Amino acid sequence: MSAPTPDSARASLEALRNEISKAVVGQDPAVTGLVVALLCRGHVLLEGVPGVAKTLLVRALAASLQLETKRVQFTPDLMPSDVTGSLIYDARTAEFSFQPGPVFTNLLLADEINRTPPKTQASLLEAMEERQVSVDGTPRSLPDPFLVAATQNPVEYEGTYPLPEAQLDRFLLKLTVPLPSREDEVDVLTRHAEGFDPRDLAAAGLRPVAGPEDLAAAREAVAKTSVSPEIAGYVVDICRATRESPSLSLGASPRGATALLATSRAWAWLTGRDYVTPDDVKALALPTLRHRIQLRPEAEMEGVTADSVITSVLANVPVPR
Repeated sequence: MSAPTPDSARASLEALRNEISKAVVGQDPAVTGLVVALLCRGHVLLEGVPGVAKTLLVRALAASLQLETKRVQFTPDLMPSDVTGSLIYDARTAEFSFQPGPVFTNLLLADEINRTPPKTQASLLEAMEERQVSVDGTPRSLPDPFLVAATQNPVEYEGTYPLPEAQLDRFLLKLTVPLPSREDEVDVLTRHAEGFDPRDLAAAGLRPVAGPEDLAAAREAVAKTSVSPEIAGYVVDICRATRESPSLSLGASPRGATALLATSRAWAWLTGRDYVTPDDVKALALPTLRHRIQLRPEAEMEGVTADSVITSVLANVPVPR
């Protein structure tokens, strides 16, 4: 079987939306964000109230992409070894052998990541950044592709451990998963009344429409998507403007700028172009930067949000012609 071409890889990834919509209704932006993250080898923070199909979304993506997925429910008593794996003593051989944890998968769903203590949250850092896990001084590589999709509830803070800024910055995108419209919610109920079972995606008709080889071809094509000096300057100007905003105590770092450039390239390629435009940068600015900035307490009290600050920055930074 011949390797996928960039065009066939793009067509396969576009087919993902239709495939995932068999299980998840009305969450196209979140689906697109997850695909962009896979193309950029990044990780995603999914924020939404309980019951908006965050878990189902990740499972449907994995089923449509022929990828292995595992889920970890983060709780206050979860230990780092419960995520990464540990050494187990084998009495027969009188030796220790490594038992891999759930992090050894393609798509790891870290459910309610802010419910576990910082020590366990930090156990994911090496996996996310280095794509490896070190146990007893021995590094063990994770499979490729590897994506962490972490969820958190935006309205319940009792018994939670908010992620520190340094760890939030490791996530490529923060995607908000909103409540569905009335029309979409009626569609969800109709599907359930007709026998849809979210635990049985195969019965819902989901099938693999793309695979790791399509992702590899797509990543190669994204890496060749051209970026003009003007676009690079535009990205830098946006990030520098956040650092100068009176509403923020922390603006986007240079890592935020490189992330915005990467996601803009992936989006440009997905939409059929081999060059980045200012509109690509604007389209990805909110999900790429909203978790990398920190509001001043007085701005928060006045009802200012991270999204409103970024929207204002985009309106004021001159767009290259």
